[in-house]
Amino acid sequence: MTEKRNQNLNLTYSTLAAHPVQEKIPPTKALRNQLLETTRDYVRQNQLTGPLTFEELRLHTPIVLKAAHLSEKYSDLATILINNEAWRDTLAGIPFEKRLLLLPKCLRLDGTCSAQIDEFGLICNHCGSCVIDDLQTQAEQLGYVVMVAEGSPVVMALIESGQVEAIVGVSCMSVLEEVFPYMEAGAIPGIAIPLLYDGCKNTNLDIDWLWDAIHATRDDETQRLNLETIREQVDNWFTPQAIQTALGAARNSTEKIAHDWLTLAGKRWRPFLTAAVFTALQDKPGQSKNEQSISKQSLPDKSSSEQPLPESIHKLLIAVECFHKASLIHDDIEDGDSLRYGRKTLHAQYGVPIALNIGDFLLGEGYRLIAELDIVPRQKNQMLQIAAAGHRTLCVGQGDELYWRHHRRCLSPEEVLEIFHRKTAPAFEVALQLGVLFARPDSQLAETLTNFSQALGIAYQIHDDLLDFDSDSEFSETDDSNPLTNSSAASSANNPSSANSPSLLLALACQNVTAADRKILENFWLSNQHDQLIQQQVKKIIIKQKTETHADNLLEHYKSQAIRYLIPIKNPELKAVLRRVVGKIFHDTVIMSCCDDHQRKNASRGRGCN
Repeated sequence: MTEKRNQNLNLTYSTLAAHPVQEKIPPTKALRNQLLETTRDYVRQNQLTGPLTFEELRLHTPIVLKAAHLSEKYSDLATILINNEAWRDTLAGIPFEKRLLLLPKCLRLDGTCSAQIDEFGLICNHCGSCVIDDLQTQAEQLGYVVMVAEGSPVVMALIESGQVEAIVGVSCMSVLEEVFPYMEAGAIPGIAIPLLYDGCKNTNLDIDWLWDAIHATRDDETQRLNLETIREQVDNWFTPQAIQTALGAARNSTEKIAHDWLTLAGKRWRPFLTAAVFTALQDKPGQSKNEQSISKQSLPDKSSSEQPLPESIHKLLIAVECFHKASLIHDDIEDGDSLRYGRKTLHAQYGVPIALNIGDFLLGEGYRLIAELDIVPRQKNQMLQIAAAGHRTLCVGQGDELYWRHHRRCLSPEEVLEIFHRKTAPAFEVALQLGVLFARPDSQLAETLTNFSQALGIAYQIHDDLLDFDSDSEFSETDDSNPLTNSSAASSANNPSSANSPSLLLALACQNVTAADRKILENFWLSNQHDQLIQQQVKKIIIKQKTETHADNLLEHYKSQAIRYLIPIKNPELKAVLRRVVGKIFHDTVIMSCCDDHQRKNASRGRGCN
């Protein structure tokens, strides 16, 4: 039986080798390997690290092809290989049992395969008549999860559950191109092996490339950061008992109210981001450079995202949340909001004087906790400077908005974006900078994080404006879901903008409009009270001017800019965490189409799979 199986397998390999290679792939193995080796050298020399954007990949592609002395018609393959090599080292560090091997159904031999196909993919009968049996058997022996179902949504469910942290996949070039944006948005380490012949049946691949990817490994195995595990750990550090352990029992009414406020609901985005970047920068599971040199703490040998966060970071996370909770108290007073977290705001419950005092107390607590961290003086000084600078910039941005409310006028898009920049970016930047500096006192990432935070902050505020405008939106942009801003009250679903907030949509709509429409928009700007009729008039103007499309374009511009600012980061874990944060904030859907879906779409467009 074994001899017959091997004969069938040898016949299968020889049959595959006889298939013609598509025009976009070098025709000989020697030329393909030449391109692969050139790509590996280039990625190594330039220290490219995933995730790479498509735009970034396309900048490197012609350089690699020129170095390999190959035609530009092989650009698609070169792009795939560059991305593969940027991820290879990261994937090699992920345990086999945390990897998925994804194979296409079209690798089976048409007409002879007796396998069943269900909603999850092909169920191999292990007859040995095609390469699927051999690949699946050996990969599963290593510990892989194996699926013969190209791009099934089940794949993303496996990734989000934590069962799978990296993908080795085989597919045709066209499907790989469609799947790439979702893989990149999720910062999923992956190596893609393109089919040499896209016939949708009896297809072909470079089997040596696939075996090389399947067996890729290194001694220091790591695991992809589990952001949900980190979030759970952060939440556990804000229970009443945990707050009392860190800060001591409340000795007076001010401390009691402040401690209670710290334990209230919310996503705790700021301390989460601090903990996530800190974890990503650890040199080995469970221990950062700072932990090694300062606390000498011994931690369990687990993946860095599964083990407990070290006690030494607890005060820093509380400090970050102190700054945030203080800003919410002050914002609620300034905005006249009466509800926060589904209950009365602090000033509605205790009065403005007490609320102001609690906010000021929490600011003091935040700075005190940083000052008490067991770190070297220079590191502590840098962290205090970052917190103070962020605090100051946020106040300037909030001050610009408050001044505008009392001196209303029409703002230009540039003026609105500047308010967005000052009011939003500091909230994000401080959390990231403090986490990085606590992990790496010698970090050179300050400028990169500043640029990233500024672009991301502006993008988020544009996103917020668009959600407010969308009458069908079910989102309520309260602090419970908003990682960057301090806004607590959602605008009415039918309101094109909040009456008390500068709106980019209004600023864009004021450009190139008729005198009559401009008068309506100006009146809306200058008043803080709007009846339903005026709101509907403004909304019609915004729709007529296609302002929403313009704002969407600006949103994509600043999102892309934020991602581009990640290019200089050489640490793959940190780069992946920040890329995943972008996808999480903007609710980027990570669902991949299956091969059959792709074929049906092509057929509906009048072009079959060829």
